[in-house]
Amino acid sequence: MNKKDIILKAENISKQYRLGTVGTGTLSHDLNRWWHAIRGKEDPYLKVGETNDRSSKGNSDYVWALQDINFEVNRGEVLGIIGKNGAGKSTLLKILSKVTAPTTGVIKSRGRIASLLEVGTGFNPELTGRENIYLNGAILGMTKKEITSKLDEIIAFSGCERYIDTPTKRYSSGMTVRLAFAVAAFLEPEILVVDEVLAVGDAEFQKKAIGKMQDISKSEGRTVLFVSHNMAAVRSLCTRGMLIENGKTIFFGDIDETIDLYLKSSIFSFNSNNYIEFDEKEAPIQISKFEVSSLNLKGERSNSSGVLMGNILEFSIFVLANQAYNNLKASIIISTASGTRIAAIRSHEITDFIFDSKGDFVFKATASDLKLMPGDYVVTIALAENNTTIDIKEECLGFTVVPNDVYGTGRIPKGNLYVYSDAKWELNQK
Repeated sequence: MNKKDIILKAENISKQYRLGTVGTGTLSHDLNRWWHAIRGKEDPYLKVGETNDRSSKGNSDYVWALQDINFEVNRGEVLGIIGKNGAGKSTLLKILSKVTAPTTGVIKSRGRIASLLEVGTGFNPELTGRENIYLNGAILGMTKKEITSKLDEIIAFSGCERYIDTPTKRYSSGMTVRLAFAVAAFLEPEILVVDEVLAVGDAEFQKKAIGKMQDISKSEGRTVLFVSHNMAAVRSLCTRGMLIENGKTIFFGDIDETIDLYLKSSIFSFNSNNYIEFDEKEAPIQISKFEVSSLNLKGERSNSSGVLMGNILEFSIFVLANQAYNNLKASIIISTASGTRIAAIRSHEITDFIFDSKGDFVFKATASDLKLMPGDYVVTIALAENNTTIDIKEECLGFTVVPNDVYGTGRIPKGNLYVYSDAKWELNQK
């Protein structure tokens, strides 16, 4: 990497927080830190604290939200930062944006950094959209003349022209993020930092925003740091990626390798037993277990952990009901591991189920025509009565489809696709 092209560099970045109601520590801890500092000694609390694992109970009052993060970003590069919720991604972006300071380490950057960390970041709700554009521009170090020259473009891109002179406290979250992104993108920062806020916008705006980020990186040579759980957007937009887990860098490199490692980690549990059981709760009705089975064309159940391409898929939703229900509906949504929804199987689109007694029962759906290409898939299941969702289990179980000669020709369908077809081909000559 050419040193002249490096626009952002993080060296040994760590961030420590004290758990509980007090954010940075008690007065006695602060005095202790000060006493060590004036004697030229190391912060005594740097050696305490536990890893940033939100799912486990710790013994220390301190936690390391980030530990020893190192990376360099080139000018014009789009870096995707991915990881689980609570991994430390947003903490890192706040440090890069100078919203908070690192406990140890240093950030070196060349040029202005514009941040879009949360909906309406930096907006004064009492000011109009137009006034907030000038306010944000001034914060970024722009002159009034520079902001005015970009004003029409910002307003047009945001799609909020009708409400631009209305206080932003009356904006919806989608309108606010539209205007905030337009300001951050058009006021020409050298580095644009974008957190998961694009998820708030509608499909049209997300497409526009991703297109704009591609333009400012490729055409204008500006740098973008992009955090998202939408792996399709990350893959299409980013050139390199960084995977963060429990506050530590797990991988830094090619974006495809980063995403593949993320998906193959514990993000999704591809269960070798093909089922998952849920903890019982006090509820009139609930899903207690979900099972995915693979059957061959003879109806014989497969014992392997993977689903052979071309096999029949059988989904079983086990339900525990403490009262009678009418018109119950079960839904199964199948998505790729990167989050793209590709199929929906809904009972109420085919038949109606009416129950006049309580007890245990099973919704079973047998899909013989779900022709999935090899890859990893996740399943979301839901239970509803009429139009009210009663219980939902988001991405609760995963399964892997493995390659197979489904046509019997010795040729296995290939390509970065989700489904294949049994189409019959003919060649007719005139």
